[in-house]
Amino acid sequence: MCKKFLFAIILFCFFISINSTIAAGEVPSLSAQSAVVICADNGKIIYGKNEREPRPMASTTKIMTALLTLEAAQNEDVKVTITDKMVPVEGSSMYLQVGQTLPLSSLAKGMLTVSGNDAANSAAITLGGSVDGFVDMMNKKAQQIGMTNTYFETPSGLDKGNHHSTAYDMALLGAYALENKYFYEISSKKRVDVPFINPDEIRTLYNENRMLKRYDGCIGIKTGFTKLAGRCLVSAAERNNTRLVAVTLNAGDDWNDHEKLLDYGFSKVETVSYNNKNQIMLPLVGGSVNEVEVFAKEKTSFTVEKDDKDKIEKIVEVPTFLYAPVKQGEIVGKIKYKLADDILASNDLIVAKDEEYFKPQKNILQKLYGFFAGLFS
Repeated sequence: MCKKFLFAIILFCFFISINSTIAAGEVPSLSAQSAVVICADNGKIIYGKNEREPRPMASTTKIMTALLTLEAAQNEDVKVTITDKMVPVEGSSMYLQVGQTLPLSSLAKGMLTVSGNDAANSAAITLGGSVDGFVDMMNKKAQQIGMTNTYFETPSGLDKGNHHSTAYDMALLGAYALENKYFYEISSKKRVDVPFINPDEIRTLYNENRMLKRYDGCIGIKTGFTKLAGRCLVSAAERNNTRLVAVTLNAGDDWNDHEKLLDYGFSKVETVSYNNKNQIMLPLVGGSVNEVEVFAKEKTSFTVEKDDKDKIEKIVEVPTFLYAPVKQGEIVGKIKYKLADDILASNDLIVAKDEEYFKPQKNILQKLYGFFAGLFS
């Protein structure tokens, strides 16, 4: 009886496991009007729903504002003194007051945690000279990133005129922003310490992004809401070296939408890595050795659909042989990773160590011949 009961439990768990796997691989049913999940390393769309349809994106706009702020702070984390032109802005706030002084980087923390519109406004005026000047910076950066269907009009994301983006463009922005280590550090934390200069204190701000608590591996990124835009969310997660970015615009149930999107993404793709120390031996002419070791300059990794993992082809492009001397680190070829007609990645092949030209030792007769030949030449 016990054996039958144990077998029934095992069978039940087996079917539950199968059903969970199937559910994770199903195309998600979403509440959002626009949605997308992409591979962060190459921008490839895993799933999309009206992902290129322009829509207002509310405070997810602050991803761009915070990114530009942190990039500027990396060069010089200037002291910002809050003025009466910076703080009169509606909506969410980190409660800055006129006369307070804080580092520029602290404003980015206020944007990415409590979605401070006052922080966004203060950074914009500091860096752009005016809100309009900063908006120009935002749109130039958008073009650089490849956000071809985006136009910023405000640094905070409050509804205005033609302020819009798309789910796909915002996913590209999220993936790009996470490459900045300071942005990553702030975005991925549930709470952040924010230093002030005047008054001399450190405040603790708690991140409003519930995905950091709800979803395993979540690393941010930003929430947003206005009456016109609805609930907007850009999230990212990492598992087994795979980083995904998901976006929903105008969603009724954004937290569950994002769990579905990320689960679906991780069920479909995988990141493969290639060790850069796999050596290739090339013949060496004129050296003290007959061959020289070369290897890939860097470790290579990229994300592909799981079904394509075993179809990747490695193409090595090197000369038939090398002439001495060669220097350590010298580029002598390339290795490419190909899937069907697409080159997924490439890497330089470099020489492992110096190999000098071999000069054979002369015997006494060769030396005498050389001496007399020199006298009569």
